[in-house]
Amino acid sequence: MPFLNYSSVLGIQKDTHLVGQQYSWLSSVFYFGYLVANYPASLGFVKLPLAKFLSVSIIIWAVILGCHGAGQSFAGLCVLRILLGMAESTVSPGFSLLTGIWYKPSEHAWRHGIWFLGNGIANTFGGLLAYGIAHITGSFATWRWLFIIFGLITLFWGILLFFLLPDTPLTARFLNPRERMIADRRPQKIQHSFKNNEWSHAQFCEALKDPKSWLIALLIGVASITNGVISNFGSLIVKSFGYNEFDTILLGMPSGGFQIASVLVATYSASRIRKSRIIIIIIGYIFALLGILLVKELPTENKIGRLFGYWMMILFSSAFPLMLSLIASNTAGFTKKATVNAMFFISYCAGNIGGPQLFKSAEAPSYPTAYNGCIACMCVSIAIAIVLRQYMDWENRRRDKQQGVYIDPEPKHVDDVGDLDLTAERIVYTDWENPDFRYYL
Repeated sequence: MPFLNYSSVLGIQKDTHLVGQQYSWLSSVFYFGYLVANYPASLGFVKLPLAKFLSVSIIIWAVILGCHGAGQSFAGLCVLRILLGMAESTVSPGFSLLTGIWYKPSEHAWRHGIWFLGNGIANTFGGLLAYGIAHITGSFATWRWLFIIFGLITLFWGILLFFLLPDTPLTARFLNPRERMIADRRPQKIQHSFKNNEWSHAQFCEALKDPKSWLIALLIGVASITNGVISNFGSLIVKSFGYNEFDTILLGMPSGGFQIASVLVATYSASRIRKSRIIIIIIGYIFALLGILLVKELPTENKIGRLFGYWMMILFSSAFPLMLSLIASNTAGFTKKATVNAMFFISYCAGNIGGPQLFKSAEAPSYPTAYNGCIACMCVSIAIAIVLRQYMDWENRRRDKQQGVYIDPEPKHVDDVGDLDLTAERIVYTDWENPDFRYYL
């Protein structure tokens, strides 16, 4: 949720005496923590019970978030932001790995979209709650209440997950023994990427040698520069159109609706239209690019047009769950998948560290550096996405030619429960080791 974003219009800068680029650095240092903890988190996913590790991280995250309400200075907030980033480094990678364990490759896009909807819901209903909190009167600053209340809500949810979320299908208490076996084997009939607690050095090295690992990491890194601007400075962008702090919070809420709609449409379409995931990613980036151009180029008196452009900028976020689904569907071997996830999120952090530095307070209210940087990043992201798709398509055709047989990478009917051999050994292959593996596009 964009807590720092909301707090920027509720007085955090004045109350904690932030000057110059210090607010931008509060946005960036979060990802330093995320970056430092990312690789240890990937080891934890392999070595520890996945759902328990994830739930404890969420509980710790909630406590740290609530402590933001006691922040008094730039230095204190920096420490809290770094710790918050470290705790959050498990969340999206963990949910993505859980999705890969429970669902077939053909289902990954839609399921990633469902849990990623939390971001859009947070923007919408979180904005409504933030609007209510903004009207609290008293000596205790409203932005402090914002962090404390949302911290308590998240703490409750983390405790609930700890007791209810199973680590794997084999530990799901709501399934009977046969259903557990089916749920465990069904997603892995093609991938052979079962959860295990042994770290494979060979799979780790294979992930580093795989061109698609670097391409998707580069893609999210460049795109995340734009994310670093929008997610942390969205409220300031809307406020720069000439709205007061209350109207700014309310007018930021539709961005959550745009995000929800775009994620639903993008991930559902990707699950129904074959070979469409990367094409849909590109379409989302094109819409975001148009939105940035509207905000930058429309005259300042055209508030409505610029506001609509801001809402369009949010559409780029629909690409995020689709990129995670590409990793889940196209990477086999649990250590390799955890490693590629780590590469992805390290690059994600790098982009989000750099993005806020484009937003220079001295350039308010036009912020030309931020908008020009976002335009360039969207253009480069589109180019990288095209290269990634062409590479995986070429690899599929190369394997077909090598084997002398065409294997449909995205068949309409696969993994029927009736075809599962529940007594077969749980053998793990990577996508490089399995000659029948084909990549989702």
